[in-house]
Amino acid sequence: MRLITKMHIPRRTFLRGMGVTMSLPLLDSMIPAQTPLARTAANPKVRMGLCFIPHGAVMNNWTPTEEGVMSTMSRTLMPLEPFRKNVVVVSNLAHAMAAPGGPGDNGGDHTRSPAVFLNGVHPKRTDGADIQAGVTIDQMAAAKIGQETPLPSLELATEDFSGLVGSCDVGFSCTYMNTISWRTPTTPMPMEINPRVVFDRLFGDGATAEERLARIEQQRSILDAVSNQVRRLEGKLGATDRTRVSEYLETVREIERRIQLSEKQNSNADLSVPASPSGIPDDHQAHSKLMLDLMAISFQADITRVSTFMMAREVSYRTFPMLGISEGFHPASHHQNNADRLENLTKINTYHVSLIAHLLDRLKNTQDGDGTLLDHSIILYGSGMSNSNVHNHSPLPVLVAGGAAGKLKGGRHVKYPENTPMSNLLLSILNKAGVERESVGDSTGLLSEV
Repeated sequence: MRLITKMHIPRRTFLRGMGVTMSLPLLDSMIPAQTPLARTAANPKVRMGLCFIPHGAVMNNWTPTEEGVMSTMSRTLMPLEPFRKNVVVVSNLAHAMAAPGGPGDNGGDHTRSPAVFLNGVHPKRTDGADIQAGVTIDQMAAAKIGQETPLPSLELATEDFSGLVGSCDVGFSCTYMNTISWRTPTTPMPMEINPRVVFDRLFGDGATAEERLARIEQQRSILDAVSNQVRRLEGKLGATDRTRVSEYLETVREIERRIQLSEKQNSNADLSVPASPSGIPDDHQAHSKLMLDLMAISFQADITRVSTFMMAREVSYRTFPMLGISEGFHPASHHQNNADRLENLTKINTYHVSLIAHLLDRLKNTQDGDGTLLDHSIILYGSGMSNSNVHNHSPLPVLVAGGAAGKLKGGRHVKYPENTPMSNLLLSILNKAGVERESVGDSTGLLSEV
C-alpha cells in the first residue's frame, strides 16, 4: 500500500538550472493522496518506438519454426531470447505500396521501402522538389498523444545522408531514403544522428548555442546545474521515490559521460582522419546503443511517447569488422543465394536484432508506475523489404515487442495469410497506443491476433 504521508508533487515537475530543464520519471509522490493507486495504474501511458532496418533479412533464419506459442526464437532472433515472452513475430505481411506502381515505375525499391514503411502509401516518383508520400503512424500519434509531452516525437538515426539531393534510386528523390517519418504527405521529418543534439533537445531549455558550447567545453555535468533542486526535492520524497530519482539521474549522468567521451575522442587534433560531428561515437555499436538509451530515457521522463529510429539507411555501405565481415551492408545483401554470403547477411541481421535486445533490456529494467517501461511500450522492428537479393516486399521480417499497457500478449509467432497488408499492423499499433483511426495506407482492418 502506498503511504500518503508525503507531499503530492505535480506529474510535470521539472528541475531547472543553467541552460537545463529536466523532466522526472513517474513517482508515487505524483499520484494525489486521495487517488486510488489501482485506478492510476490501470491507465498507464503507452510509448511507441518504431525501428527500421534496410535490406530485409534472410527469411529462413528469421522466421520461427513454431506457429502460435514460441518455445524458442529463430536463429536471427536469438538475441531476443531473454525477452521471448515479450515478443510477437508477425509473418506473411506485405508492403504492396513499396513495389513498382505501374509502367515507368520499375526500380526504386530502395527508396520506396523506407518511404512506405510506416504509412503504406506509394510515394510519388520524382527526383525533384515535388516529393509526396503519406503521413506516418508516428506523426499520427504525435498529433494526438504527442501533444501531452514536451516533444511530440523524436526522430533518430545513425547514418546521415541529408546532404544528398536529386535522384538516389532510379528517378526517386534522395529524400525518400533519408527518413521514415512524414508529418504531412509533403513534409518529411529529419532524422537526428548526433546524440549530443538529442540530449540537448531532451534536457536543454532553449539556452543559446554559446552557453551550450561553454557547458560542453567545461565538461560540466547537466546534473550539477540542478543539484540543489535535487536535494530539496528528495526531502519531499519517500524512500522508493528517492531511489527511483537517484537511478534516473545516474542514467542521465551515464549517457552524458558517454557523449562527452565521444566528443573528447573526436576532438583529438593529432588524428589524421576527417572531422567527425561532435558527440557521435566512432564505434557503430556504441552509437546505436546510445541513441536507443536516449529513446528509453525520453520515454522514462515522459519527454516524448513517440520515437522512430532508422538503424541504417537503404544502400548503406557500412562494414562490420567486429563480425569478421569486410563487405558493405548493401553489397552483402545481394547474396545471389551464395551460402557464404547468406551466412554473412544472417550475421548482420542478428547483430541488428541484438541492438533491439539492448533497448528491450533498458525498458524492462526501468520502473514506470506499477510496471516497467517495457510493459507500457510497443516496439516495432522490421524492414520494408524481404529478400534483398530480389527486392521483394513480402513476406516482411517484422516483430513487435512490449506489453502496450496490457494490450499486447507476447511469446507468440502469428502467421497470417500471404500478402496481408503490413498497414494492418500499423493500424493495430496505433489503436493500442490509444490513437483510433479507420485506416492507414492500404490497410483492410485490424490484426485481431496482435
